[in-house]
Amino acid sequence: MKLHIQPEATKAAQAFQLPEKLEFGKCLAPVMVKATYKNNEWSDLEIVPYGPLELDPCAKVLHYGQEIFEGMKAYKNEKGEVNLFRPTENFKRFNHSARRMAMPEVSQDFFMTSVEALVKICKDFIPTKEGHSLYMRPMMFATEVSLGIKPAEEFMYLCVASPSGSYFKQDNVKVFIERNFTRAAPGGMGSAKTGGNYAGSLLADKINKERGFHQTMWLDAVERTYVEEMSGMNFFAVINGELHTPPLSNTILAGITRDSVLKLAATMGYKIKETKINVNTLRSQIRFGECTEAFVCGTAAIITPIESLTDGDEVYALKNPLGKIATEIRSKMLSIQGQKSEGPADWIYKIKL
Repeated sequence: MKLHIQPEATKAAQAFQLPEKLEFGKCLAPVMVKATYKNNEWSDLEIVPYGPLELDPCAKVLHYGQEIFEGMKAYKNEKGEVNLFRPTENFKRFNHSARRMAMPEVSQDFFMTSVEALVKICKDFIPTKEGHSLYMRPMMFATEVSLGIKPAEEFMYLCVASPSGSYFKQDNVKVFIERNFTRAAPGGMGSAKTGGNYAGSLLADKINKERGFHQTMWLDAVERTYVEEMSGMNFFAVINGELHTPPLSNTILAGITRDSVLKLAATMGYKIKETKINVNTLRSQIRFGECTEAFVCGTAAIITPIESLTDGDEVYALKNPLGKIATEIRSKMLSIQGQKSEGPADWIYKIKL
């Protein structure tokens, strides 16, 4: 896969300076990767200055939401070494999303070249504080100009980056159990990382944040009984000393952090159950002390303990709101990501600077 770097992009990267305080996703790197798809093939990749796009008002993405994206991170350790965390899993999920949204797949060489090239040009402003990273956002969207309802045949691929701090500003989160709205239905696109899944969650999130909650818990769309996930994160509960999480389905996004938690927890001696979680049973288990802690996990949030679940007017406070087990797994994961300790052989992809 050929890669071209515009001279203006190199100058923009050299002139960039990190702000003193980093929030999540607010500081954007001054460069991005770009490619276009037409006549059944991708153009060469190009690194260009970050900036606005010129898009036709009738581009299909603006009318039919044909787009996908990924979220991944690059880390720099104390020695100045840079790595990506399980990037081939992001590549696989990107193509899974593309297939579900009737979009062209990309080769692994295409995906990894774009991400690695962006990391290299941004190497001098990857934050090193624990929990901080260079957040990467590969994306693809339909650019074909037509109002006809059919899959597009022209697309644009971009990869942008954001030197970022922690997703949450607090140590744990308050969660509201959503009973009125649903996130995804069986046979839909809930397992694809596409904007429509997030757009559909925004109203409930807005309402619940106005009530003082940090996250919305989504239940299944059929029975409105079983826990699925948060708006952008997976859910775990510690019940009778065992780690429980809902099994994957076509209504739940296959989180890479979720998979990493399962694999790490197993090596740390925890018993794991991927099982349907009845929210009404979960409430009782919290009240009677059988469920001692719970947490959310995702690329952005990493692992964050849950302080309480609220259902209507009823509050169910966790016995361990700061999450002893969650904190232990989080520390282990951060240590692996920062190359302070060894993890599974294929988890760390080292960037040759």
